[in-house]
Amino acid sequence: MAFIEQEEINRIRSSASIVDVISSYVPLTQKGKNYFGVCPFHEDHSPSMSVSEEKQIYKCFSCGATGNVFTFVENFLNISFAEAVELIASKVGISVAVNFSKKKEIKFKEENEAMDLALKFYQNNLNTESGKKAIEYLKKRDLHENTIKDFSIGLAMDQNMLYKILSKKGYSDKLLESIGLVHQIGNEEHDLFQNRIMFPIHNLDGQVVGFTARCYLKEETPKYINTKETILFKKGNILFNYHRAFDSIRLLKEVIVVEGNMDAIRLYSVGIKNVVALMGTSITKEQMAIFKKLRSKVILMLDNDSAGENATLTVGNLLEENQIPFQIVRLSGEKDPDSYIIKNGKEAMEEVIKNAISFVDFKLNYFKKNKNLNDASDLAEYIKAVIDGLKNTNDIILKEVTLQKLSNDYNISYTVLKEQLGMTELEEKKRNEKRVEKKEERQSSYDKICRKILFYMMNDKEYVRLYQTKLGVFPTKEHRIIANEIVYYLEKNKTINLADFITYAENMNLKDEIMAIISNEKDLVLTEEEMLELLAIIRKKIKKEEINKLKALIKEEYDVNKKMALLEKITELKKENGD
Repeated sequence: MAFIEQEEINRIRSSASIVDVISSYVPLTQKGKNYFGVCPFHEDHSPSMSVSEEKQIYKCFSCGATGNVFTFVENFLNISFAEAVELIASKVGISVAVNFSKKKEIKFKEENEAMDLALKFYQNNLNTESGKKAIEYLKKRDLHENTIKDFSIGLAMDQNMLYKILSKKGYSDKLLESIGLVHQIGNEEHDLFQNRIMFPIHNLDGQVVGFTARCYLKEETPKYINTKETILFKKGNILFNYHRAFDSIRLLKEVIVVEGNMDAIRLYSVGIKNVVALMGTSITKEQMAIFKKLRSKVILMLDNDSAGENATLTVGNLLEENQIPFQIVRLSGEKDPDSYIIKNGKEAMEEVIKNAISFVDFKLNYFKKNKNLNDASDLAEYIKAVIDGLKNTNDIILKEVTLQKLSNDYNISYTVLKEQLGMTELEEKKRNEKRVEKKEERQSSYDKICRKILFYMMNDKEYVRLYQTKLGVFPTKEHRIIANEIVYYLEKNKTINLADFITYAENMNLKDEIMAIISNEKDLVLTEEEMLELLAIIRKKIKKEEINKLKALIKEEYDVNKKMALLEKITELKKENGD
């Protein structure tokens, strides 16, 4: 597919009515010149999403979700930006093939090619005489031909075969080291993985970026070796099996989350395909963002050991904080999903998934650990822990049921429990307010002004011209870079439109910062007078900083004439600043 030009994307966007598109997914009601509806990107009970026909953007005044027609479809349907563009194009009768991955592919073209060749090499090794023992081992682990093919499982042999092959094809030692295929011992390069069964790891787009290598000829330490962090492999950005599971997740609106790669492989191989693995017990903010974007219920099924239980609490708290719906599965009798299915079968696994419990029910059991509930102090500690665990849930009925259960089971006044929960929630609210205050303190008034100026510039070319003539530069690097992008966009396109600039930001590293500026600005009424006032404030700040720098130079300067020149410059700047 050909790479689509920005101008063509803009044409598709301008041909589509954002109101018509969004109203096909979410009911909208017109109020004045804008339309309002319930925001689908958070748990919204009253219409908090505004859709502007004039500006062709949407904005939620509760959760901050914002964007144009492409970003709405992208996030609502959990599809890529390229797919969203194609979908909108089809709606307005424009035929186009889109490939937004071209730039990314070019950036790591050689590295990706080398990884693909390594994958093919490992796969082919299973078909050799040396691969027979590996096949036998895999069969003993109940991994048969279809699964081996589905997951591209292979074999790394000894004698540095991979290094020799890739070197002959022209790949440099530096490149092969940078992607974690070889390492240097003494003055020689060696295959990093030798005599191990290879499980490829793919990124979210389905490109192989690393491997998990398992010993099989004899038990070694470590049993598993993973690709180190490389330019291609960032463990925190990856969910094992995501690219295979995505369609099933989107269809079922449910994603099963396990710890290990083998757990995901086992579930997938028996037909439970909406499964991904964290590749460990911890979870990163990047992985959490993936779950949030999926907008599907999470079934958290970590290992049945102490580490897995503790991780369930930690991950559960994060899911709850991010308002991601989820339930818990705690397996009994087996350590992990892999061994559970081998012993009990697919139907038993489907049954435990069907009977997943709420996070509150999990915590009711978790907080009982190592406590004697016949002891008054232990019981009080347990009750407090349970009540504290209820503060983040918005489910009023669940709160009521839990408090009623505690009251009945332990003969404690329901009123007392309710009062305690109210105080806990009030304390949490105060803590949240303090966190917000600190965040606002960190974001100085000057920072807010700069962001407002940038927002104005994204909306109208006249404000870009005012910035260029009245200011020209921001005091901070982040704001300077965004302003430069806006100026560049205007010079190239001769006009600027917020909905189109959002599309332009899609392929920029500053996308998150730009979207944050747009979502935080609630006033869409732009006046030239206000813009000039804001520019004057920043201009005055820049001159004050210049004055302070000159004062510091005067303290270090011993030459009288140079000191006088610096003083004259300071006087001049003060006059310009009106001081």
